[in-house]
Amino acid sequence: MPRKIYLVEDERSLNVLLEKYLQREGYEVTTFLDGNSAMQRIKDLPDLWILDIMLPGIDGYELIKAIKQYNQNTPVIFISARNEELDRVVGLELGSDDYLSKPFLPRELVIRTNKLMERIYGNNEKKAENDINIGNYRISKRQRTIFDGDNEIQLTNKEFELLNYFVENKNILLSREQILNKVWGEDYFGSDRVIDDTIRRLRKKLNKLKIETVYGYGYRLVEKS
Repeated sequence: MPRKIYLVEDERSLNVLLEKYLQREGYEVTTFLDGNSAMQRIKDLPDLWILDIMLPGIDGYELIKAIKQYNQNTPVIFISARNEELDRVVGLELGSDDYLSKPFLPRELVIRTNKLMERIYGNNEKKAENDINIGNYRISKRQRTIFDGDNEIQLTNKEFELLNYFVENKNILLSREQILNKVWGEDYFGSDRVIDDTIRRLRKKLNKLKIETVYGYGYRLVEKS
């Protein structure tokens, strides 16, 4: 199961950006734009809280107090645009595990998150869950990336989701309807030609994989012997 992160950041564009970066690492992310709504979810016990200090309503200081009061072992990363040294000291006193001063690169938050998760929960389970070998390729579910030897192959979200669905059902014939519902969702109302276009791109990027077309029905990923 992916680790759960609760992200509290009132700047909407930054909230969305950080969410995407963390999701790409394989984390399940729930976001909040204010402290009041986050306070209602303390008892959910996510694996990590990422808190902005300056928030509408209840601020990050009050949130971390409530988080630690409910479970002192829940890890917290503080982010702030205010006085760095003062916030860092206060955050540590309140029990934060790490601190980032704005502005920062989203990738830096991802790296700090990964290191904190590995330190607290270990990484053996994560590696087992997120690395899959098929043919000459290694699939990192955590990074949502494919490796051909040492070469990294970038996929779009839909390309990766479609490939992952094929891998989970290796050598099984999947209908177009099954693929569309699983990857694009049952509420998708566009043309099913989107499947063909995505598979065409996958075949080009991953030309060592064999994705068979069964005309009039669907597709099947066959692992070459």
